Amino acid sequence: METEKEWFASWFDTSYYHILYKHRDDTEAQEFIQNLVSFLKIEKKDTLLDLACGKGRHSIYLNKLGYNVVGADLSKNSINFAKQFENNSLRFVEHDMRNKLTQNYDVILNLFTSFGFFEDDNEDIKVLKNIKKGLNKYGMAVIDFMNSKKVISNLVPEETQLIDGINFHITRYIKNGFIVKEINFEANNKHHTYYEKVKMLNLAKINSYLNSVGFKIKHTFGNYKLEQFNEETSDRLILVLE
Repeated sequence: METEKEWFASWFDTSYYHILYKHRDDTEAQEFIQNLVSFLKIEKKDTLLDLACGKGRHSIYLNKLGYNVVGADLSKNSINFAKQFENNSLRFVEHDMRNKLTQNYDVILNLFTSFGFFEDDNEDIKVLKNIKKGLNKYGMAVIDFMNSKKVISNLVPEETQLIDGINFHITRYIKNGFIVKEINFEANNKHHTYYEKVKMLNLAKINSYLNSVGFKIKHTFGNYKLEQFNEETSDRLILVLE
């Protein structure tokens, strides 16, 4: 059930979210995507879904590499922005990943920690069920999550970033099994508070979700160079599922 309180539904749809993250460097992301498509031998005829695509930067890049791509995201504003890049082999749709997919894909990508947003474990499991049902017979899914253990041990409790004249005060803490990033700032003569909350999921916990929907882990990687996963040192937890 969708409620007003869901942090991602409000925060991702603001212009402030895009201001805070506008300096994100795509180089690493593009290198990751190149590594992934060559390792998985994704064919040009395959249809790919970029689930939780934001403003579509990864979908656009995949499409430039020659793939048929659909980008799907909950944020109306992000999808409206992304639609300007549509072509015969790239389109964008508004979609909540808790809802069933309307077509099937050869590859479904869920990139850059776009999982584990929900209070109720069953909603995360529902997302995985939808991904599984949305795959063609020999389809694959990729979930690119953070390595919670490393994130927690390197948590920066407080920082301030000045971007476009806005002072973003960011605090990070652990609460109720979530890694929380609280963002406070003044803009347009008003105080704003937004949150990003991602569940502290480790490999064992995610695996229990996967088992419950009948997904098997085919490969586990610990970074965007597709090196081996190590719970102490890896930056990411990247799973290839079938």
